[in-house]
Amino acid sequence: MKRTEMMMDLVVKNKETILKTKPTVYIVAGPTAVGKTTFAIELAKRLGTSIISADSRQCFKELLIGVARPSDAELTAVKHYFIADHSISENLNAAYFEQFALQKTDELLKQHGAVVMVGGTGLYIKAFCEGIDPMPTIDPAIRESIIASYEAKGLIWLQSEIKHRDPAFWDVAEQMNPQRLMRALEVLNATGQSILHFRNATKKERPFRIIKIGLEMPMELLTKRIHQRVDEMVAAELFEEAASVIDYRNQTALQTVGYKEVFDYMDGKISKEQAIEQIKIHTRQYAKRQLTWFKKDPEFVWYNAGVLPMENILSRVIEG
Repeated sequence: MKRTEMMMDLVVKNKETILKTKPTVYIVAGPTAVGKTTFAIELAKRLGTSIISADSRQCFKELLIGVARPSDAELTAVKHYFIADHSISENLNAAYFEQFALQKTDELLKQHGAVVMVGGTGLYIKAFCEGIDPMPTIDPAIRESIIASYEAKGLIWLQSEIKHRDPAFWDVAEQMNPQRLMRALEVLNATGQSILHFRNATKKERPFRIIKIGLEMPMELLTKRIHQRVDEMVAAELFEEAASVIDYRNQTALQTVGYKEVFDYMDGKISKEQAIEQIKIHTRQYAKRQLTWFKKDPEFVWYNAGVLPMENILSRVIEG
């Protein structure tokens, strides 16, 4: 039997095995630049299914380079959803992703019996797995005012506001994550109540099995990959891409690593070299926050992608 035929036979057998059991969603998570996309595509191929992205920025069609969107070849290899299918002018959030992903999962499980979800946005994955409490509607003027204050006064100001005005949330917050802190502050300013008031921590049951796969690698190797990726982004015209979306700079999607630093350069606050170095530093910090978030979830089974060959990890995941 030819190798191609053998591989196809393996795919069919794997798919038949999945269909005989409870419908399953395989979630592939981990820090940025660890190799989640490549692994998820190979896993989806073995399972004969599609991928739902759980990335809060790759969903925007205007963003390509700075969000490390999968290549055209990768998107062609396996059908992806929640990739470049929304406009940056839309205010998406975890609650929206929960509903989008659940509906798409229901459709795909009926066809394939298994779905692969991949991404590094921890809150989106948590919302999909456990549900998320409805949050109050925020006046855009409140959000824009907080963003402007943060840009002018920095993280220390933002931390001080939360620490003194919402100490209960501060005790459990990701204290170095400006997006989470700004979100808490806008809820506080809009309602007069802590964001904790709107969280009841009721975990919802899902009608499918969830298998959580965490990819990690030694920080020295991950740092090298991060630096290489940033250099590749710059060479691929990251600065030009940021200039093309500067009118949307106050959108949450652009208040993130890779764009905020370029905007600072465009504002004359730092040099281009400093912007590139800051992107590398902030990306490393972001990767550590991602690991901290996912490591808190005991349901993840972790694999060292810097040591184990992908084939070994795939076999362990599929064979259970």
